[in-house]
Amino acid sequence: MVRTPDKSLTLNDFLRLPETEPASEFIDGQVIQKPMPQGKHSRLQARLVHYLTTAFQTTGSADAFPELRCTFGGRSIVPDVAVFVRERIPLDARGDVANVFELAPDWAIEILSPDQNQTRVTGNLLHCLAHGTRSGWLLDPDERSVLIFPNSEQPLLLTDETQPLPVPNVGTSLGLTLAQIFGWLQV
Repeated sequence: MVRTPDKSLTLNDFLRLPETEPASEFIDGQVIQKPMPQGKHSRLQARLVHYLTTAFQTTGSADAFPELRCTFGGRSIVPDVAVFVRERIPLDARGDVANVFELAPDWAIEILSPDQNQTRVTGNLLHCLAHGTRSGWLLDPDERSVLIFPNSEQPLLLTDETQPLPVPNVGTSLGLTLAQIFGWLQV
């Protein structure tokens, strides 16, 4: 869903607007609302954040954030999962996690929803990579595949459910496979 403003909108103007549910993103001067997550998307997002959070707790190396607004490079996007290594997480004056993240995540993960524009989502991942993200993932529940965008390398389309997925160096080994990820869709 694209909401076209009456006048040209700047990034600062966008950031002053009230938040929407689901979130809206600011891409190339346009306000674009993300689709409402459905069952598969929600389940994969919740399980992936839980899995990553549990894995990162053992090393303290990184944190996984669901639906975190990241503003950088003239865009304000909301990846389904944004992973930041601990030393890059912005802090407020108290030393708590800040509310505003004005930097690209170390690892951006998107989960394709039905009728979602794959080109726009891919564009957001490429934007992240251009601004320092180590890896971008695009999970497709219907195809049971992941398109991995390693920084400065050719994308990888993985469909072998048993092959360990290459993850960016975030300080811990994850051992994820597509069988494990898409197995989370089973009740």
